[in-house]
Amino acid sequence: MENKNIEEIVRKVLESMTGSSSGTAAPAASAARPAAAAGGIPKTARVAKLVEKGRFELQEYPLPEVGDGDILVKVEGCGVCGTDAHEFKNDPFGLIPVVLGHEGTGEIVKMGKDVKKDSAGKELHVGDKVVTCMIFKDNPDITMFDLNKQNVGGADVYGLLPDDEVRFNGWFADYLLIRKGSTVFNVSDLDLYSRVLIEPCAVLIHAVERAKTTGILRFNSRVAVQGCGPIGLICIAVLRTMGIENITAVDGEAKRLEFAKLMGASKTVNFKEYKGIENLAKAVEDTFDGHLADFAFQCTGSPVAHANIYKFIRNGGGLCELGFFINGGDATINPHFDICAKEITTVGSWVYTLRDYATTFDFLKRAKGIGLPMDKLITHTFPLEQINEALQTNLSMQGLKIAVINK
Repeated sequence: MENKNIEEIVRKVLESMTGSSSGTAAPAASAARPAAAAGGIPKTARVAKLVEKGRFELQEYPLPEVGDGDILVKVEGCGVCGTDAHEFKNDPFGLIPVVLGHEGTGEIVKMGKDVKKDSAGKELHVGDKVVTCMIFKDNPDITMFDLNKQNVGGADVYGLLPDDEVRFNGWFADYLLIRKGSTVFNVSDLDLYSRVLIEPCAVLIHAVERAKTTGILRFNSRVAVQGCGPIGLICIAVLRTMGIENITAVDGEAKRLEFAKLMGASKTVNFKEYKGIENLAKAVEDTFDGHLADFAFQCTGSPVAHANIYKFIRNGGGLCELGFFINGGDATINPHFDICAKEITTVGSWVYTLRDYATTFDFLKRAKGIGLPMDKLITHTFPLEQINEALQTNLSMQGLKIAVINK
């Protein structure tokens, strides 16, 4: 058999195993040790630049020089975050023109001579798979936007800074230049979809760690999780990997509630089936055999949902609020009945610390080990050419996690 025939057969077999069409999820990529990137590095490459509200434009630029402390990465994929969707729709942060994308991952194709190891001391080589982290110091007091004050130039906040002369500073692109001093991790032992999910999963690792500081969240706790978008579903998965089994998921979409069961929820409540907060709270109580929740996680950006969740929690219980990544408006509560009289302990959670980010790698391995379908969170994928459709799909709340996957 001629070599060209063998190559054609191999190509068809691989396509049958890993191929996917745009707008649909594909199986996770192999986690085997990658080979060095094949082929040469092009002179120019594309970025998807948000040039006005509601419109990305593909623009091609010369690839920048790789400095002694820099890393050039060929982008494999990047998740669409709610922050990206807010910026795409309204530009609340005033970033336009900007290359977005901060949930990205890719393969090293070139490194500066001074680059030897990642931020955890793990060796780096051409061909390794990497992610970046917006937090650059192991300091629990530093969170995302503190970088504006503590990191001169903010070089490693990829996908959240206005465009500059480097151009390749967001993951919605063909290539990313990781600049000297950035936080980078070698995650070659994780498959593609796991790597795309690292950043949002770190948000939930941080939230659960915040919840644990109350002393209320324990192995046998009754836990309510309100909101079953990607954040709420990952929250359930993190709790389940901790061994917490008595979890009730609350949402208004039946498909999301069914997925919540796959992620580890023992019971579900569809709030659309109950009129009034008292009836809804009674439904949550019934899932715990007549008990209110010991602890609750509020994972929506709805002020009404925040006001409601206090009614799900027992006297002396706890609450972690993590749904408001931007200003979603005011919530109306009664401090006497909702907090004081019940002696509720509340914590807020926003983004993560560097230590939480590193912990996330182990969480993803543990979740896979106990059979949680983390990869199925990514329900829609689009090539870079269809990034506008990807953002519109996110905004229309179709599916769960949307991702841009480069071919």
